[in-house]
Amino acid sequence: MGKAEQTARIVKAVSDPRTTVLGHVTGRQLLRRPGYEVDMEKILQACAQHGVAIEINANPWRLDLDWRWCALGLELGCLFSINPDAHSTAEIDNVQWGVMMARKGAVPKDRVLNTMSLAQFEKHLRQRKERRTETRPKRLRKAR
Repeated sequence: MGKAEQTARIVKAVSDPRTTVLGHVTGRQLLRRPGYEVDMEKILQACAQHGVAIEINANPWRLDLDWRWCALGLELGCLFSINPDAHSTAEIDNVQWGVMMARKGAVPKDRVLNTMSLAQFEKHLRQRKERRTETRPKRLRKAR
């Protein structure tokens, strides 16, 4: 897909109310394949607008979201989620690489979804639900 088409596809997924975290944002694999050509600013704007956290994938072959996008994500109001991309229990320690990427991108703890307390996380989910209800067309609000 071209850049505009790929970006539109991701933005559409982010706007889906069932999306909580956007993972594998560029699909890159270091030393294996480059990431998708996308308009990262539009994607980060959509994540901020819809309250969708953006993944910092801690797998050493991915490290995606690139730390250089963290500043813009923070400025736009994005939350982040640091995930080990573990496919076995032996890979759970990969999370350390994601923490390093978040630190390099100056992401504070209070902007990381999976460092929230249970009460903070529940509040975040309630706020997302309220935001979805407010932005849903009136005819759909009544139907539910």
